[in-house]
Amino acid sequence: MRNIYGLPLAALAFAAAPAHAQSDSQDTEVAALRAHVAQLTAQLAEVTDRLDEMESETVGAVPASQTAQSFPAVTAEAPTQVSMGAAPEVESEDGFSFKPFGRLMLDAGLTALPDGLGLDDGFGAEARRARLGVQGDIPGGFSYKMEVDFAGNEVDITDALIEYGAGDIDITVGQFNNFQSMEELTSSRFTSFIERAAFTDAFGFSRRLGVAVEYGGDAVLLQGGVFHDNLGDLPGSDRVSVDGRAVYYPEVGDTQLHFGGSLHFADIGEDESVRYRQRPLVHFTSERLVNTGSFDAESELGAGIELAAIRGPLHFAAEGYRQEVGRGDGFDDATFFGGYVEAGVFLTPGDSRGYSGGRFNRTRPANPVGEGGIGAIQLNVRYDYLDLIDGPIVGGTQNGYLASLIWTSTDYTRFQINYGRLEYDDAPDALPSGETDYSADVVGLRAEFDF
Repeated sequence: MRNIYGLPLAALAFAAAPAHAQSDSQDTEVAALRAHVAQLTAQLAEVTDRLDEMESETVGAVPASQTAQSFPAVTAEAPTQVSMGAAPEVESEDGFSFKPFGRLMLDAGLTALPDGLGLDDGFGAEARRARLGVQGDIPGGFSYKMEVDFAGNEVDITDALIEYGAGDIDITVGQFNNFQSMEELTSSRFTSFIERAAFTDAFGFSRRLGVAVEYGGDAVLLQGGVFHDNLGDLPGSDRVSVDGRAVYYPEVGDTQLHFGGSLHFADIGEDESVRYRQRPLVHFTSERLVNTGSFDAESELGAGIELAAIRGPLHFAAEGYRQEVGRGDGFDDATFFGGYVEAGVFLTPGDSRGYSGGRFNRTRPANPVGEGGIGAIQLNVRYDYLDLIDGPIVGGTQNGYLASLIWTSTDYTRFQINYGRLEYDDAPDALPSGETDYSADVVGLRAEFDF
């Protein structure tokens, strides 16, 4: 290092000397100032020399392979990646991921129930679902999902699970849907009516705490698990159920086919009871016109069958479910039945119903709103049957004749209107005349989005 620090001080010394001496006193002061500057310059030179020595020692101690010229280039690698779809997803390099999701469904409509029953009807509305959740992956083949529903000013846990995947096998622990009915396992975002088929709610299909194993091969799905109660009911009963489902879903040409079946056995426990009942199509009414009332039960044995097909704009679906209840204490078992048949067609060209892994999936309009199109318009009709009568248990039968018009404006927004004509026989609530056969009319509207 060169001694460049003394130069400005020397210049300062010369500048301090007057061009012409005015007196001996001034000469003396100038001489003293020059001597002081010279002393400072010498001290600074000594410090500079010592710094040069230290720099030489440091460079000599560092191997040539690590000198500034040979250090590897340092590059900034982002530890995480953020991708955007309907919602942001964060992924780390070591295998963690995190993605929020949610849905909002707002319902309104009218119910016209028989006069004389003394039941509430007319206009109704509700936030049917208001859910937020997170899902993602954990290193080692694990994934997680947690979802909470805020509808009805209550906080309910819907899904809460951890899953491990190894090839075609998945093991799931937590709260999730047990394996009953294609209609039940299809997300409410993708169903063809505001509410699912009557038997799914009447027979108590719901998410429960359990452990399950699934195998998914080429067009084959096998599911089985052991379940307890819903998390919201804990501490609950001694109920334990075993559920299984098998699906074969080949594609034949341009047609997606679906053949499935399920079995359910539940040990309800001692001193327990069950009750099967159902609303007239819409959820915003609390009235049930078919209802077995509570009765003692020890077990449930259920069996279901599923059929479906999709070809271009057309789809077809049908299910049947038989529920046998073991009553114990010398009572005869009770058997109930439910099922539906439906067909639908898209009125907009290029649109078709989605399907994936043994259940209906998202409809993606060929020409969505905002991209020069009007979205997808779908018309569906359904016959929905529920029989809650066996021996001394008279819960009534419900024959539903339903229609829905669905406008899927974008991949993540839908609007629909439903109409239902519900006819009841041997209903548990009689008119003042004693008549138990009557009908009800229902209109339901829904606006929804999800992400």
